[in-house]
Amino acid sequence: MAPLPVRRFGRTDLPMPLLSLGGMRFQQSWSDLPPDRISAESQANLRQILEHAVALGFHHVETARHYGSSERQLGALLQQVSDPQRILQTKVPPQADAAAFEAELATSFERLGVERVDLLAIHGLNLPEHLEHTLRPGGCLEVVRRWQAQGRVGSVGFSTHGPLPLILEAIASDAFDYVNLHWYFIRQDNGPAIEAARAHDMGVFVISPTDKGGHLHSPSARLSELCAPLHPIVFNDLFCLSAPGVHTISVGAATPDDLDCHVQAVALLPQADALLPPIQARLEQARLEALGADWLASWERGLPAWQDTPGQINLPVLLWLHNLVQAWDLQSYARARYGLLGAGSHWFPGANADALDHGVSEVELVRALAASPWAERIPPLLRQLRNLVGGSPQQRLSQGG
Repeated sequence: MAPLPVRRFGRTDLPMPLLSLGGMRFQQSWSDLPPDRISAESQANLRQILEHAVALGFHHVETARHYGSSERQLGALLQQVSDPQRILQTKVPPQADAAAFEAELATSFERLGVERVDLLAIHGLNLPEHLEHTLRPGGCLEVVRRWQAQGRVGSVGFSTHGPLPLILEAIASDAFDYVNLHWYFIRQDNGPAIEAARAHDMGVFVISPTDKGGHLHSPSARLSELCAPLHPIVFNDLFCLSAPGVHTISVGAATPDDLDCHVQAVALLPQADALLPPIQARLEQARLEALGADWLASWERGLPAWQDTPGQINLPVLLWLHNLVQAWDLQSYARARYGLLGAGSHWFPGANADALDHGVSEVELVRALAASPWAERIPPLLRQLRNLVGGSPQQRLSQGG
């Protein structure tokens, strides 16, 4: 099998494989387990994943301080499963106290058992204060620069679930060498951030396109039909990797076999210009037939921010989920995202529609929607969505992501 192609990862100059091994699904637990609680079975599975990944050319491995036992499990195997071309990335969240951030950074290195990482991301620049904690004098970035000067950190980037203006502000600071962000067929609003990153010669890493791109590991029958003859994973991978400015996409593997479908997508990349347009046309036609041209042209118009909505109901996200369910039957994905709203802090801000009719009246909501052409229609749509996908709250990161 041919090795995975690589792309220059922006100004890091690293030869980045098109596919990266994500560390969010191979861990045993979302708790940071001590060594004696990590099972031999879990480590054996991870070893098989790493060995298969190396054989396929997944030379970039990424994890994070708060991916449960991921760093510790990975660290126990990095020396055993050697890869001379390995690019190692971890991610540490910003803190108001730079000393506390540095302590977390030191813990990451201890868990991984390394003296150096090639890539370090400030994890979760989701709020303006996160960027301020990072860039201010004496902030988190000064810690990172010191570690860079000591040869312990290669390039520095940031990961984000934040709004587009904040992402653009972080890119414009020119303080970062790369960005990890969300961008897939079902969610293309971060396109301007990819263009901005490209202008700054930054690496661009797309986060979890299989899970966050619509639960494509278990796609709806409707989506599978529309994406045929490709698997939805293959379609979405081709869509992401065909975009100018995207260098790599994350593949979260719980088993070694989880990698294979993505390798098939890379093999088809030279044919993407022929394969993608008819599938995209079918998807768009299905969306048009399900939702109507008028709705699609104007559903976002006049929606208040969640902070300005009664009950902090996140209308833009909820109506986007409504669209996904109606067009392509992405109920599993919508159910997970609906449950995260209100339960995922700054990772998934705002609330779901549970408060409608239970603390927030329709009259209040319609009043807040005065600038929307769909003010009267939106409350019934929210009830419909709640009936379809409402349920118990989710935890962030699969615990979400």
